[in-house]
Amino acid sequence: MKQDMIVILDLGSHENTVVARAVRALGVYSEIYPHDITAQELKALPNVKGIIINGGPNNVIDGVEIDVLPEIYEAGFPVMAAGHDKAKCEVKLPAFGSDAEAVKAAVESFVLDTCKAEKNWNMTNFVNDQVELIRKQVGDRKVLLALSGGVDSSVVAALLLKAIGENLVCVHVNHGLMRKGESENVVEVFRNQLCANLVYVDATDRFLDKLAGVADPEEKRKIIGGEFIRVFEEEARKLDGIDFLGQGTIYPDIVESGTKTAKMVKSHHNVGGLPEDMKFELVEPIKQLFKDEVRACGLELGLPYEMVYRQPFPGPGLGVRCLGAITRDRLEALRESDAILREEFAKCGLDKKVWQYFTVVPDFKSVGVRNNARSYDWPVIIRAVNTIDAMTASIEQIDWPILMKITDRILAEVPTVNRVCYDMSPKPSATIEWE
Repeated sequence: MKQDMIVILDLGSHENTVVARAVRALGVYSEIYPHDITAQELKALPNVKGIIINGGPNNVIDGVEIDVLPEIYEAGFPVMAAGHDKAKCEVKLPAFGSDAEAVKAAVESFVLDTCKAEKNWNMTNFVNDQVELIRKQVGDRKVLLALSGGVDSSVVAALLLKAIGENLVCVHVNHGLMRKGESENVVEVFRNQLCANLVYVDATDRFLDKLAGVADPEEKRKIIGGEFIRVFEEEARKLDGIDFLGQGTIYPDIVESGTKTAKMVKSHHNVGGLPEDMKFELVEPIKQLFKDEVRACGLELGLPYEMVYRQPFPGPGLGVRCLGAITRDRLEALRESDAILREEFAKCGLDKKVWQYFTVVPDFKSVGVRNNARSYDWPVIIRAVNTIDAMTASIEQIDWPILMKITDRILAEVPTVNRVCYDMSPKPSATIEWE
């Protein structure tokens, strides 16, 4: 392995991601693990040089105060604690705040001097390490990759191709919740340009029938996640000998889906939406990365710039933007309005400035006027946010003439829409998506 690693144990702090990124800013790789990791599990991790116990206000679960296992202190690694007075180690600091530079300064001596970790965290080493770990996990067996075409799954595809080559089978499932032209583009890029072993499955009716009448967002995510797995299992049976499922899970997905010390915000289909009886072993080589790091990894792997900086698109697709119970007419209004937004953003260069932008169609109508007569149609909500790591997000201040042009086009070209709104809510208190 090329990289040294500092392990961060989650003892209820809201600042785990700040600590992880602060360590990486020092040039040392870091990963976050639950507080109850065993010494055996810890020793099985590659190149661990030290442990940071990150305490916080959420160290009580179901009325019981939690702590790391006593054996952690005897595992043979230097240990430092922050915000955890009960820690049985010499280096104890007050709880970390959200200032990344302050956290970086606070941990620098421990990481570099006490742990003697080398500054060898970079994308070249990360890719090499992940290729080694994938080969160790998979051997000469086959991996089925859920390929959405977004940057996360695309980077995983490139990693797996580098690690196991022809033993990778990519499956793109069109669940009927893709953006306009999305599935066609996935086929063009991966099958025709990258020469990946790609299986295309049109499961539009299958998914939409399963989702009919389902309004609760968590239930929708679980149905979509569960049905994805069933489709992959069916494809695996056709191909024979596939034991692994590759996924583009990243760390913000894990955080939002809930941890042992943090309540769920929303389950991601690839985390909280997976069925309990799933027959695959997961391969998730980028699950400890943040979105900006995933993009850097994609560039290191030689993926095209346009693919690496492609706008993020959730696994459940338009299913989390067609609010409430999904109907085909609202889904079509959503798809068309989203295509207009993306086209206009590209024309004025906002596609290279704004991190994520999309439209939302809620499950209620409003009264309007069309062709000098009363209309009763759907509203469209535009959302455009900027972020670095997807943990927080700010609102893009779009010039008024651009917003008006987008509005005029949506109202003129999408006949079932009579109102356009702009979402001004940052994360927090909102999330990036609506569901």
